[in-house]
Amino acid sequence: MPTYDACLIDVFETVLSVDNARHAIRFAARAGVSPGGFASAAAEWGAKLTDGRATLAEAITAVVRGSGGEPEEDEVAALVAADRELIIELAVLHPDTVPFLEELRAAGVRTAFVSNCSENTRPLLDALGLSDLVDELVLSCEVGSAKPEPTIYQVALDRLGVTADRAVFVDDQQRFCDGATDLGITAIRIDRRGTTGDVNTLAGLADRLFARA
Repeated sequence: MPTYDACLIDVFETVLSVDNARHAIRFAARAGVSPGGFASAAAEWGAKLTDGRATLAEAITAVVRGSGGEPEEDEVAALVAADRELIIELAVLHPDTVPFLEELRAAGVRTAFVSNCSENTRPLLDALGLSDLVDELVLSCEVGSAKPEPTIYQVALDRLGVTADRAVFVDDQQRFCDGATDLGITAIRIDRRGTTGDVNTLAGLADRLFARA
């Protein structure tokens, strides 16, 4: 029997990884801006994209303008689509992800992805078939709150209909785990590099959740 009623699951570096360096270089080339200019813009707009204060279209428009261009509306839309396609192309789904999610569902454990992300993440999860394997998508850009703020965790708990003491949260970043712990959620840090963390794989997490030796 599972130890918890619900599992809140981070996305990036937990269930999948994206080569962000390659993404930056290729997207900058597509947008006609320098990689350095793109990196500066990403730093400036990152937080706003993450908590939904800005859209990708707004950020892209600002980036191109900052490089001396004046993008047309249709070109901005094309760049938003290119960003979405590129992140899907560069995403690597970890092989233990789907078995882990399927085991939780079979055991009756409710699940939610809880991710700090921009609007390209929902299409990514849809494209990889992951959206259908969890009960809820709690994305920072959609709920207006980002980890480690308490609101995003509480939204996940409310949507799943569970209390904090009956939920477990897995993430690769300690400060996000601490944010969950502050609400009374059991937090487990995953480190797929195998150097630190409470577990190194989702299979290892499943062993803990189902109290397997």
